[in-house]
Amino acid sequence: MSELTIQEVVPRWVSDLASPPAHKSKSGAIPDPPGFPSQSSGSKKRDTSKETKIQPRKQATPEEMDTLKLKKAWEVALAPIKSLPMTAIMMYMTGNSLQIFSIMMVFMAFKNPIAGLLATNQAFERFETDTNKAKMLQVKLAYVAMQLVALAVGIWKVNSMGLLPTTRSDWLAWEAGREPMESAVVAV
Repeated sequence: MSELTIQEVVPRWVSDLASPPAHKSKSGAIPDPPGFPSQSSGSKKRDTSKETKIQPRKQATPEEMDTLKLKKAWEVALAPIKSLPMTAIMMYMTGNSLQIFSIMMVFMAFKNPIAGLLATNQAFERFETDTNKAKMLQVKLAYVAMQLVALAVGIWKVNSMGLLPTTRSDWLAWEAGREPMESAVVAV
């Protein structure tokens, strides 16, 4: 009698936790993706027509690793140019007047490319191997070119704000005064 009352008191979800439901077999029409077997306990998976072994992942050859490292290095090299449209739009939207926001944008436009140029070797040292040094030089040159383009956007903004001395009137302090060829005397 006491066992019967204990079973009635225990909720169903507690008994379901103690004994999980059986694994549902999946449809044979859709195979598992590579590397994801349907049963995690065994090393074989069952197919309706045949049994196949799951192949362990093979180690990449040094040539494949160099190719992958070169692709990643190109992604790093082209990253500065991907953020350039947004930077240019933000600089255009801030206007040409001297305000704190436009000054901060100009500061960031100069700081990021200069820091990137100074850290060129550190950005690519994890991708560089003895066999891909020549190809990495091309990647580094592309990275430097992208940083210079980003720096040019900052220079464009400074020029549009009127902070670059590009006109003759900006250099009047170094202009020599004109010597008059004639002089006039006032008659009294």
